[in-house]
Amino acid sequence: MRHDTTLVLAATGKTGRRIAARLRLRGTPVRAASRSSRTRFDWSDPGSWDAALRDIAVAYVVAPPVPGPVHEFVARAEAAGVQRLVLLSGRGADTWGDSTFGLDMRSAEDAVRGSALEWTVLRPSNFAQNFDEDVFHAPLVAGELALPAGTVPEPFIDVEDVADAAAAVLTETGRHARRIYELTGPRALTFGAAVELISRASGRPLSYRQITPAEYAATLVDQGLGEDDAHHVAEMFVLMERGLISTTTEDLVTVLGRAPRTFEDYAVRTAAAGAWRR
Repeated sequence: MRHDTTLVLAATGKTGRRIAARLRLRGTPVRAASRSSRTRFDWSDPGSWDAALRDIAVAYVVAPPVPGPVHEFVARAEAAGVQRLVLLSGRGADTWGDSTFGLDMRSAEDAVRGSALEWTVLRPSNFAQNFDEDVFHAPLVAGELALPAGTVPEPFIDVEDVADAAAAVLTETGRHARRIYELTGPRALTFGAAVELISRASGRPLSYRQITPAEYAATLVDQGLGEDDAHHVAEMFVLMERGLISTTTEDLVTVLGRAPRTFEDYAVRTAAAGAWRR
């Protein structure tokens, strides 16, 4: 019976699909799991968990959007013989204090770090790809991005770097045990500066406008997001404005032995692919 397969949860998501491809290229047996994958995994359906965990050595875990389920998942992983867990969390999770943001990620960290398994936690900053694969994309294509972010910069990280780091941690036994890596890009940029770089790379007149968290939450609700989810996203910007997670780190260099990709590299690459065309 093989017991050397790596389970990748959220395998159709921004990090999961990139990590699975990297592992396959390395020759690592991969079980890609999500609600729409051949191996079905649904956090709201614990009946789907055991088949995903069968004969797994290492698991890449992306927390569900609610606190709690990862505790039971970790218990089942231990019972199934899983040896290591790598958790995707958020930058500076232990500095968030009384913020209502990230309760799901903090609960998942408690579950993983409290387990008897070998574990590693990856805490990346906001992904650069949020500007072309997520909620910031449509406003940019329309010509203006309005967010509740001001002069406090963000050290955006290229999700390709996150995937590289995750693939390394998943395949390098022992080296990363009980480590927390705060992953950032090489320098911090304001959202206005990031939009300006995208505008120049794409050749389009794009602008940035600062609004209040309440205005942003209302905009998200108008776009179809539930009120709780909209408040959760807006609260992230309130947290960022404290400035506690605005600095860069050397953790990506520690994991990969190289500097992180720049935002300019992301902007040029993504503009050339046509992401911000009308």
